[in-house]
This record gives sequence, structure tokens and C-alpha cells, in this order.
Amino acid sequence: MKILFAGTPDFAVPSLQALLDVGAEIPGVFTQPDRPAGRGRHLKQSPVKIFARKHELPLFQPNSLEEEAETIVELDPQLIVVVAYGNLLPEKILEIPLKGCVNVHASLLPRWRGAAPIQRAILAGDQESGITLMQMDKGLDTGEILAQVSVPILERETSGTLHDKLALEGGRVLKDSLQRLITGEINPVAQNSDQATYAPKLTKEESELDWTQSALELNRRLRGFNPWPTARTADGSTPLKLWEGEVSEQESGTPPGTVIESSKNGILVQCGRGSLNITLLQRPGGQPLPTMDFLHGYPLQAGGRLGCKE
Repeated sequence: MKILFAGTPDFAVPSLQALLDVGAEIPGVFTQPDRPAGRGRHLKQSPVKIFARKHELPLFQPNSLEEEAETIVELDPQLIVVVAYGNLLPEKILEIPLKGCVNVHASLLPRWRGAAPIQRAILAGDQESGITLMQMDKGLDTGEILAQVSVPILERETSGTLHDKLALEGGRVLKDSLQRLITGEINPVAQNSDQATYAPKLTKEESELDWTQSALELNRRLRGFNPWPTARTADGSTPLKLWEGEVSEQESGTPPGTVIESSKNGILVQCGRGSLNITLLQRPGGQPLPTMDFLHGYPLQAGGRLGCKE
């Protein structure tokens, strides 16, 4: 069967590998154009482009899929697999393949439709996430469910670690479902839109910590914003990025944001309820450091107060 693939970031690579593993004929791989990245703003290739080139797969990088409708018709795919491509597929593209278009999505739909399902699940304190293989329609992650597998969210899970787990799981779900999808053995299940929640794209502005929140909520933010955009606060005029921490029930009676203790075991900060023990952090121009190493170069003392919204 001819299967077209559309995807862009690291998350999509295991699914493309899955198509190779089952011996699918891949007439084309569509990915986003090279874009400026990093301090030097040099053009950066997507992980899917790098993988496709390595495996000598036909590669397409259109500014708009709609512009490539004729090309896709000529490639004559019976199925299109979409994994984090970066744009919604136009309706006329969805109608081209005989078996339609399917999407590997990083949540248990209908929960967390949208661009940032992994991060939003952690920020919300969800106990599980997962992979949904979905038949695509013109809506935003609204199509019928073809397969679904849950993955527990561990106590210290970050968006980065959960991303990597779900990327691999996505490849497995696609691989396990593909033959049954082709032969029509899967019975699609409609989503219950009344249960839908939405996962908008993250912004840097969201990552500024509000110390009046509970330690539990703030720790979720550290985990949810790791690795990007990374939870942020400030010591006076010095911005700090907070990478890892632990919830403590200790209360000091001091205002939120106050440093209760500062030692090799962590920087304990009073929150609106409970306290947060910061164990990995970073200052401008530096690398993320464990507290003991960080304090050697930056003596953050007990009694100081980190940036706080009031």
C-alpha cells in the first residue's frame, strides 16, 4: 500500500520508522520548510527531513499543503499518516486517499485536543496520558478514534520524558494498527465532544511563576515547562530558570516567594500553600546546575524573596 507521511519534529520520527518497519511503500514525506533557529538564526532542518534523507525517501517541503494538492494526487497514496506536521490539512487533501488520513495524537482524545497535549496534561495534574490514532476530519482533533493506548504520568515526569515515551508509543500503536486499518477490521469510535478539553500552544509568558500558587501547582509547572519554555522567576534583577523541584509541606509563615532554606539539598521557597524545594536551576549564561554547584557561584541566601505576583 502507498502511504504518504506528513510530520516534522522528533515526535514524528518513530511513526515514520514504523512505516518502514512494516514495509510500506512511501511515495513522499512532507515536512515543514527549513526555518531559522538558535542564536545565529541559521536554517535548521526538521528531524523528519533528516530521517527521510538518511533513508532516501522522497521529500517535500511546501509552504502550504494546499499548493501541493496536484502533486499528492499524482503520488496516488491510499493512506496519509500525519504526526505533528505543524498545520491542519486542507479538506481537499483529506479527501484524496482511498483510506483517508490518520493522525497519531499525544493524548487520550477527546481530552487535550490541540497543539500542546503533553504539557497541558502535566500542568493539569493528570494521572495518565496516551496515544490516540484518529481518522482525520476537517476539525481540530475531532475525528473518530481508531486505537488508543494509555501511558501513566509518573510523579517526576517532565514534558520531555513524557514526550519521548509517547513518541515511541505512537510508533508502536501505528505499527500494530496499520494492517487492521487497511483491511477495514477497525471499528471507529466517535469522540464525545462534551468531554473535550483543549491544549493551546505554550507561551513564554506562562512560564513566569506565581509564588502565591500552591507548591503542588508550581511543581507541575516546573515539570510541564521542562524542557521548554522552562519555569522562570527572578532574584531581584537576576532572572532564573527552574528545572526541577520537590513539593514540601513545610510552612514558614513568610510571604510567598521567600527563600526558607538554601543548602546543598535544595533551595526551599515558601509558596501560597506548602513550599517548593528547587534542586536544579540556571542563571543567565550558565548551564542548569544542581543546587550545590549553583550555590558555589551564586550565593542565594535564606530570607531573600524571589519574584512574586501580588
